[in-house]
Amino acid sequence: MLSEFGLIARYFQQPGLANAGPWSPQLGIGDDCAVMSVPEGYQLVVSMDTLVADVHFPAVASPELIGYRALAITVSDLAAMGAEPAWFTLGLTLPEANSDWLAGFAEGLQTLAQKVGISLIGGDTTRGPLTITLQVHGLVKKEKWLSRQCAKPGDDIWVTGTLGDAAAWLPYLQQGLEEKPTDENLRTLWNRYYFPTPRVVEAQKAVALGCRCAIDISDGLLADLGHILTMSQVGAQLDFSSLPASQALQQLLPELEKQQQIMLTGGDDYELCFTAPPHLAGDITHSLSPLCPVSRIGQIIETPGVFTTSGQPVSISQQGYQHFN
Repeated sequence: MLSEFGLIARYFQQPGLANAGPWSPQLGIGDDCAVMSVPEGYQLVVSMDTLVADVHFPAVASPELIGYRALAITVSDLAAMGAEPAWFTLGLTLPEANSDWLAGFAEGLQTLAQKVGISLIGGDTTRGPLTITLQVHGLVKKEKWLSRQCAKPGDDIWVTGTLGDAAAWLPYLQQGLEEKPTDENLRTLWNRYYFPTPRVVEAQKAVALGCRCAIDISDGLLADLGHILTMSQVGAQLDFSSLPASQALQQLLPELEKQQQIMLTGGDDYELCFTAPPHLAGDITHSLSPLCPVSRIGQIIETPGVFTTSGQPVSISQQGYQHFN
């Protein structure tokens, strides 16, 4: 049986994982602490997520999918700040040290780590119910981060990608469907749930254009946009007809009202919601649309709350996932 240190060395101290990005630590895995240097002119951005089996992911899913998704959704927090991924640590609680599971999990981590250029620099393993804690570290040029506090009345509200696809997969997940579907539309939903795309490059381009306010959509558009509105002390007017729905969602949920509800309240999209002055609209479309779809869905207003374009208050009973409700 592998010791804790043998487990770390075999599965997580691999060059493709420990040196996946351009920002190499001075000391990484193997010492009591990692040692990193923040380059001159940059600031450090840090976030952490804890994911519990059968709450944040199905325990029966393949370990490759679990590893990829866990790191992707945590890196999404760096994207929401406009940061470049640099390093991450891993806290892994396991019911048993299963070699096949660990190999698959490490492979999923490595695939995403190499894609976004983030290196594993340390962590901890322990025995218990399957739980994954990831802390990510990113770099931003000084004073050039994105924040929830910077929305201004008159700003346009934008989202990347399409909304509602990952949430639309949940009913199928609850039915016990785990394998990759053969149906093209269902496969789209499955991919969006297990392979979310952290909008790292898109966010950095938005920062370069002058955007200063963003959040990633993890708990649903209304819930997450609500954090921006609360912290910026503003309101929003949303154009429901501009909410971006994928072809798969339109075909599987042909009723427009159901489409809109899941796009407004469904979580796990990990798309970027950001605001920008109207004069940047052309630049945003030109700069971001070659990377992914980008849609203007509304405008920031002075009056607190969320309203339709006709001025009606938006009242939807479910406004995102709440852990303690």
